[in-house]
Amino acid sequence: MEVRFREVDPFNCWIWLRFADPPGQAERSYVETVFDSWFFLGKLGAFNAETLQAHEAGADLSWLAWEEEGSSRALPALMHNMAVMEYLESWGRCWLDLGTSDALALDVLINALGQLNNDVVEIEELLIGGINEDWPIEDDPDSPFATDDDEDEDDTDSETDNVDTYNENDNYKGNNIDDDKDDYKANYND
Repeated sequence: MEVRFREVDPFNCWIWLRFADPPGQAERSYVETVFDSWFFLGKLGAFNAETLQAHEAGADLSWLAWEEEGSSRALPALMHNMAVMEYLESWGRCWLDLGTSDALALDVLINALGQLNNDVVEIEELLIGGINEDWPIEDDPDSPFATDDDEDEDDTDSETDNVDTYNENDNYKGNNIDDDKDDYKANYND
């Protein structure tokens, strides 16, 4: 598995996986479990380089005196957000807001994916950050990370104002709240 870093913005970071073959459902499940587990640990502040007392103690951990005060003084290192893993042919990608978690988080993810590559599914390439020319990122105009070019577009096209969209997992994403209320009333009222 080749690992390459590109421009990394920790608050708007894409992680790309290129598989040897398009992954099946079982392989996708393993990859998603790795990402979900890693993210939950990050959400809980597990990737904080200021609190690595056992690591810094060296090989002999017997009778290690854990300093609670040192851990409690450390600044929080929390991941903020993770999108659903997406797939296109032999590519997989996931968007993350790594928040204030330390780079240690990426080392842990690389180690986990490296073992997954050895045991379960062949990952040819892991790209951290940047964009992928093989799979462009579509800007969502509601996203806080939309490019400045989006603000220059003409907003007078009312035909697109009430368009409903579906993501790859068929999760409903409506942008017209009145339609949502009508659907709710139709489906849940007698």
